[in-house]
Amino acid sequence: EAWICYPAKVGGLLMFIYFHKRYMSLGTSLSNLLEMAEADEIEGQKPAAILLFGVDPDVLGNDQTVYYEDKDNGIVVGVIGRSERVDYFGYLKKMALTLHNLIQIERGNLPIHGAMAHVVLRDGHGANVVLMGDSGAGKSESLEALRILADEHLRDLTVVFDDMGSLQFREGRVVGVGTEIGAFVRLDDLQPGYAYAEVERSIFMNPHKTNARIVIPITPYGKVVAGWPVDVFLYANNYERVTRREPYLQFFTDVDEALGVCSQGARMSKGTTSEEGLVYTYFANPFGAPQKQERHHELAHQYLKTMMAQGVKVGQLRTQLGIKGFEVAGPELAAKALLATIRGQCE
Repeated sequence: EAWICYPAKVGGLLMFIYFHKRYMSLGTSLSNLLEMAEADEIEGQKPAAILLFGVDPDVLGNDQTVYYEDKDNGIVVGVIGRSERVDYFGYLKKMALTLHNLIQIERGNLPIHGAMAHVVLRDGHGANVVLMGDSGAGKSESLEALRILADEHLRDLTVVFDDMGSLQFREGRVVGVGTEIGAFVRLDDLQPGYAYAEVERSIFMNPHKTNARIVIPITPYGKVVAGWPVDVFLYANNYERVTRREPYLQFFTDVDEALGVCSQGARMSKGTTSEEGLVYTYFANPFGAPQKQERHHELAHQYLKTMMAQGVKVGQLRTQLGIKGFEVAGPELAAKALLATIRGQCE
């Protein structure tokens, strides 16, 4: 009587997310973020992961957030204790994505904390762009700035993933696969003129508070998991000023150099969390990558090497989002440089 299950499709994985009735509003909000599995996809099927959100804290003891890999049964289990501290949608989302990433690494796929978009120009050409980066790096802002250029340059922009996805091998090509059908974003980060149809379907959380957020639908599930061949792979650098020697777009010719920048995961904190100044997160991804760093590093080298060998443009995009005075202009100028690259990729 106290627990409800949301059977979610997190990317291509089936995950049973159980939440305590205390967190009813958070659990039901998953419907805007993760595709719900159909009855025939659940019955008699073993999930890849099980998440228990809101377990009696006395059962867990000192560590209120844990996961366990049951390799004998092929299931990963995540558990979060019941408390006031976790009464926030981000905890539910992040734990689900962490379990997803742990499984992907075991399967030989590379989790990516970032955004991916399928961009189609008015002349019919297009490119699939991955922008990797931690929160506040400017990945979503640069793609949104690119979308605003639509009237003049773009025919369509499909968001494959807005926060988390994975790189996978399909028929020898590196493709990007998303996890979520929606996004959990700050109200302040929505650009003016955002599509009313999408906002109307959104779930608003704490609209009266500073960190007000919404869970907003973005892309149909079929497109999220379709597997889009990667044409451009960029690290979102928000902390370096653009100069002649350090342009908006810098492409790597050496795999180790690319791996070094991505592994360092540097970004300038925007001050939306407790972090301040220049901070570092392994591969800009605290959700699963550090926990399996050795295996993850091998996979990262393999995927970067393959992409560069196959002609994928691998580099970094200086968004300048973390530099005072460039919060708006930085992503806009970065988007113009990215557009020029997409055109060159198509020629």
